[in-house]
Amino acid sequence: MKISSVKAFLIANDLTGGKPVTPARRPAWGRDAEVAGPMSRFPRYKKDRSKWRPAMPSVGCIVTADDGSWGFGATRYGNPVASLINEHIGPLLVGENCMATESLWDMMLRLTSPYGSMGLASYAISAVDYALWDLKGKILKRPVFELLGGPAHDKITCYATGNDTDWQMELGFKATKLACPFGPVDGLAALDGNEQLVAQTRALIGPDVELMLDCWMAFDVEFTVRLAERLRPYGLRWIEDCLLPDDLDGWTTLRQRLPWQGLATGEHWYGVAPFLHAASRRNVDVFQPDTAWVGGVTATVKICHLAEAAGIPVIPHAAMNSPFGQHICFAMPNIPWGEYFLGTAPGVPLEEVTPFPGMAVPKDGVLTPNDGPGFGLSMSLDDLEALKV
Repeated sequence: MKISSVKAFLIANDLTGGKPVTPARRPAWGRDAEVAGPMSRFPRYKKDRSKWRPAMPSVGCIVTADDGSWGFGATRYGNPVASLINEHIGPLLVGENCMATESLWDMMLRLTSPYGSMGLASYAISAVDYALWDLKGKILKRPVFELLGGPAHDKITCYATGNDTDWQMELGFKATKLACPFGPVDGLAALDGNEQLVAQTRALIGPDVELMLDCWMAFDVEFTVRLAERLRPYGLRWIEDCLLPDDLDGWTTLRQRLPWQGLATGEHWYGVAPFLHAASRRNVDVFQPDTAWVGGVTATVKICHLAEAAGIPVIPHAAMNSPFGQHICFAMPNIPWGEYFLGTAPGVPLEEVTPFPGMAVPKDGVLTPNDGPGFGLSMSLDDLEALKV
């Protein structure tokens, strides 16, 4: 069966959640929260990252086979990514075998090599790869997790990310990750402020709930070391994404200076190569690729295999927030947890804020994906048409 078209389009609602019916108890933590990041050194943008992050819609992609079957994928970053799909990648895939996901992924990697297959090109590859796997599942009438080898778990244990910790505990999560508010630009006060947040959270959740800290590319090596030493009494499972993503060797230095501290990263790494670099040095304890950014299903599976050989678990970034990530996590043996980013208001049931109809959500901290064909999306072409900008 051949590919007859590959079309990308902009999505109006950014796929961040549905419209809730239940009234919120209070605003969500992220509405006014300061989160340390790579732009924190610039005063105009320090306190509100929404002022500098790209205000671009999400991107949808539909791959259609010559018998009329179709698959759907999605990613981020608007017109630049949609243009790469519509003006370069998509037309060159027309006429290829739609079931040949490995070969098609290799084609996309090589097609984008003149301008770099990382970054925006990796987002485009991810959307097309998702759509191809969804199409393959629909043609074979099987869920994607079965195409990847079948379930590796009875259910996915989930942790929650966000600073509405009391709400997360009420929902039954047994692990939580905080967004870090302060970084090097705040000086010594950053160490005090971050410690206060972590200490309060540990006191709230007790000793039997795992606690992690997301540093979102805000730190350098020296600040990370000082903060980790300060936070040692609170038993953090890992400190995450401390460095700018291109500082690959910085993780080796952190490993040497913090041999006792769990380290996690990879959300902003693209393709397989950065993970191979880290796996060969064993300088990171957890890999965190985003399946919608790193190159889709195909890239994530490759990363899981090389990580497994190095004894490194993979816990993809925000994978429980989409059916795409859920299916991958369910099928891969060395993915022990799934991350659910909880940015919606306390009191609103998770079922009311899912971006995709029929998508599973965590219940008491665990999740089992929808087992419909492909990614189990109960969406028609008319539904997708309604999403378009």
